[in-house]
Amino acid sequence: MKKTIEDINVKGKKVLVRCDFNVPMKDGKITDDIRITSALPTVKYLMENGAKVILMSHLGRPKGKYNPEFTLLPVKERLEELLSKEVKFLSYETVVCDKVRALADSLCDSDVMLLENVRFRSEEEKNEVEFSKELASLGDIFVNDAFGTAHRAHSSTAGIAEFLPCVSGYLIEKEVKFLGDALENPKRPFVAILGGAKVKDKIPVIENLLNKVDTLLIGGGMMYTFFKAEGYEVGTSIVDDESLELANTLQKKAKEKGVKLLLPVDSVCGREFSNDTEIKVFDKENMPKDMMGLDIGPKTVELYTEVVKNAKTVVWNGPMGVFEMSNFENGTKCVAEAMASLDGITIIGGGDSAAACDKFGLADRMTHVSTGGGASLEFLEGKVLPGIQVIEDK
Repeated sequence: MKKTIEDINVKGKKVLVRCDFNVPMKDGKITDDIRITSALPTVKYLMENGAKVILMSHLGRPKGKYNPEFTLLPVKERLEELLSKEVKFLSYETVVCDKVRALADSLCDSDVMLLENVRFRSEEEKNEVEFSKELASLGDIFVNDAFGTAHRAHSSTAGIAEFLPCVSGYLIEKEVKFLGDALENPKRPFVAILGGAKVKDKIPVIENLLNKVDTLLIGGGMMYTFFKAEGYEVGTSIVDDESLELANTLQKKAKEKGVKLLLPVDSVCGREFSNDTEIKVFDKENMPKDMMGLDIGPKTVELYTEVVKNAKTVVWNGPMGVFEMSNFENGTKCVAEAMASLDGITIIGGGDSAAACDKFGLADRMTHVSTGGGASLEFLEGKVLPGIQVIEDK
């Protein structure tokens, strides 16, 4: 068990909080503020308990240089609206300087301050000690609440913990609880659903989950690698040729472990990668050479939704097809709807799966939607995440 903000006294302390405010932007405006609202429980707890709150985050990829396009000013303004309170903010390309330190020292209990984009410093992603020290000089306690970057050993996610006591915020506590419980103590039947394009990206996840789950459902672009490995025609579908042998090996491992590894039995195919293309449905044995698979077919939807309906725990990472196109969204939508209707634990592993749930208006009907695609994937692989490892044990 890791220590959380409730395990320490924060009153009168300067508390540095690493958040994930890497929000989508368009024309300088935030288009989705869920990553900001997700941080509010931690921020409000610290304010209510008399902490001097100093928030930090990255935004985009400024490549270690000051770039006004990636300033956190819009985040500061949105935080002020959500908190109904002034958020102090100084925009310096060095992120930390004497004026920033002076502002941090002048904070009163329950004040909130936001630092400029930590990735304006090239040292951040290199986890260089000097920048970690500079950040640590601003506070008394470090709170990591940025699950989306917990798989990165950066100055603001891990390095700073060498100089300050480190605990988790509510968001990381929730992520670790739901993902950890699902992997270590799941209610059964335990079903994992994996989609996405490349098999090699998911191999470590599949191998780890084969030791945990009762059933593994495969969808998305990577299903055609499995089809080709079995000797079926896949037309012009995306195929990870380097992983053909591995696909067969994974099927054998599943058999040995008594895990049902289910592959789609049919596909919705298009002549081209376009929503307006000619569309036909084929069983996996009959795919033509001149078409590409872009979604799981209706028979597979029926098969997969039935498996989901009988589960007690479901973890999902990766869409079933090109859900961004309305003609190829049905597989992803139906799987999401089956999960949303389930009287059990349903966990969405961030990234495209979370985006799909948002698109179909189902996110609030899931037990937990992870805020970190890459981090949740590495967690499901069984990896130790640097940003969680540095949090002190209870």
